[in-house]
Amino acid sequence: MRRSSRARRSGTAHLVREGASGRRDADRDGHPDPDSPDGRGGTAGGPPAESALSSYDIATHGPGPAPAWLVTSLAARDTPLGVLKTGKEADVGLLDRSVPGEPGCLLAVKEYRSAEHRLFHRDAGYLEGRRTRRSRESRAMAARTAFGRDLLSARWSAAEFAALGTLWSAGCRVPYPVQLIGTELMMEFVGTPGGAAAPRLATWDDDTAGFTALWDSLVGSLIVMAECGLAHGDLSPYNILVADGEAVLIDLPQVVDLVANPGGPTFLRRDCANVAGFFARRGVDGADGPLLAERLLTLARPTGR
Repeated sequence: MRRSSRARRSGTAHLVREGASGRRDADRDGHPDPDSPDGRGGTAGGPPAESALSSYDIATHGPGPAPAWLVTSLAARDTPLGVLKTGKEADVGLLDRSVPGEPGCLLAVKEYRSAEHRLFHRDAGYLEGRRTRRSRESRAMAARTAFGRDLLSARWSAAEFAALGTLWSAGCRVPYPVQLIGTELMMEFVGTPGGAAAPRLATWDDDTAGFTALWDSLVGSLIVMAECGLAHGDLSPYNILVADGEAVLIDLPQVVDLVANPGGPTFLRRDCANVAGFFARRGVDGADGPLLAERLLTLARPTGR
C-alpha cells in the first residue's frame, strides 16, 4: 500500500509517496503563490504547514561529504515554516528537516517560477558560454516558447546549484547546496537557529573597521570565484549577506563564465564597481572597483580547471 503526505514548500504543493520497496517518488502541482507574504529581513511568516517525508533521497545532492549539520536520514521529515522572500524570478521559503525527537536543520528552499511567470530579463548575455546540446531545446529557449521558458527556468536552478557546489568546494563563502529537484533548490539557511535570516549588506550598519573586515572577506570570495573562472554577474549589496562577520554571496543563477563568455569581463567590472562603491562610501580604503576587476581578471581560469 502506498502512503502519501502533502506539504507546501515555498508556495508549491509537493507530494512524496513511499511504496513497499521503500523507494520514494516526488510529484509536484501548482505554482508559486504571487500573493504570498514577503518576509524579507525577518523570520519566515505564514501559517504552519503539514510535514512531509524528506525528499533528500530522490534529489540530486550537493558536493560530498555532506556537512555534519545536514540531516540526511530517510526517517527525516520536512516541515515548511513560511516565506522568507518573494521575487520576480523565484520565491524562497524556510523549511525544517528533522527526525522526530532529534535535532534538525533549517534549509532555504528556492523555487524558480514557471513559464506563466516572469523570468530573468536580458538573460542572453549571461548564458553565453553555456552549452545546450540539443538544437530543439536551444531554438525553444531562443524563441521563448512555453517549452523554452520551462527549460530556462530549470536551467537557472541547475546553474545556481552547480555554481554553489563549485564555489563551496573551492572555499568561497556561499550557502551549501543541499539538493536539487527540477526547479526547486534547497540550500543552507544563513541566519539564526530561530529562523531569522542574516541581514543583507545593504541594510548593515557598522563602523569603518567592521566594513573593512567585510570588504576583505568579500574580496577573498571574489578571488576564489575568479580562480574558478566565474563572476557573480549581478553582484550588489542586496545579494550579499552578513553572517558571523563574513560576507556571504547569494543569488547565483546568472553566474558568468569569465573565459568562455565574451561579456564576462564587462559583467565582472560592473560587479566590482557596484560593491566597491558601496564600501568606499563607508570609508573603506582600497575599495577600488576598476583595480579589483583587473586583479580578478588576471586570476581567471577556464571553468573546470
